Amino acid sequence: MSPKRKKLYSRLAEFFVVGLVMGVTEDVIAIKLATDATITYHTFLIAALVALPFAFISEILVDYHLRKDK
Repeated sequence: MSPKRKKLYSRLAEFFVVGLVMGVTEDVIAIKLATDATITYHTFLIAALVALPFAFISEILVDYHLRKDK
């Protein structure tokens, strides 16, 4: 694999992970503020499942723009 392609995949993975972490964080904050629920492992799991598609979609958008700039 070329260094250029490796760098592209690294950036995409970074956007995906950061998007997932930020999505879970904002979902947990929203759950806590809106419901006053106790935050458990199950709450994090549900928040991650909700955030996963959005992180994936944002990664696809970033991928499109990164490839477009080539």
